[in-house]
Amino acid sequence: MTAGQSADAVSKIAIVTGGSRGLGRNTVLHLAKRGVDSLFTYRANQAEAEKLVGLVAEEGQRAIALPLDTGKVATFDSFVEQVRASLAQLGAERFDYLVNNAGISHHAPFDKTTEEELDALYNVHFKGVFFLTQKLLPLINDGGRIVNISSGLTRIAFPGSAPYASMKGALEVLTRYLAKELGPRRIAVNTVAPGAIATDFSGGMVRDNPEINKLVADATALGRAGLPDDIGPMIAALLSEDNRWVNAQRIEVSGGLSI
Repeated sequence: MTAGQSADAVSKIAIVTGGSRGLGRNTVLHLAKRGVDSLFTYRANQAEAEKLVGLVAEEGQRAIALPLDTGKVATFDSFVEQVRASLAQLGAERFDYLVNNAGISHHAPFDKTTEEELDALYNVHFKGVFFLTQKLLPLINDGGRIVNISSGLTRIAFPGSAPYASMKGALEVLTRYLAKELGPRRIAVNTVAPGAIATDFSGGMVRDNPEINKLVADATALGRAGLPDDIGPMIAALLSEDNRWVNAQRIEVSGGLSI
């Protein structure tokens, strides 16, 4: 229980996909600091997911880790049933926030990208987000919020990123349509587009390769590559009542990359 929260207060509840690592993990932690419980998904690393459950508990909040491959739409009906059961454990029937964060990386020139690679990107970054959001809509509270995680690469053309960035671009268009269509339910839908962040994404490329890290830092107005702590607090704040009137926006969080 967070400071100032009464014993019978009901916490808001978020669902965060890809929550066991990187930006998703940081988002879950910062939501906990704001008094928000979470259901978060992981694809394979249950041990890391359970560590995060413990860290959330240290913040006085609750988290439940659920396995999910967001690229496999056929599993979504059973996942929704797991969500219903998990919400019941938290004493709720519905949730408040959805963060579509899970993703896979890809680096290859346009003319070298295979159909299989493009299908995998499509399944996770667009088709999966589309249908998971659709399946979860009956469980999200009116007045809730959805954040779709995109990329700075939809604005900055970086060779070798065309397939990945194109899927994120489609997601940004979907975000605006969702904001319009879910408006009658007072559900705000926004895109957060991180710049280059030092995580294990893309094999830890920005975090672990000094040359790439310096390349990013030199191209960024604030003079360094991004960190998970630059993104998680921003997403948590965007979901809060403080930003209730922000809707249908693409918000880049990049420290001023390539401006």
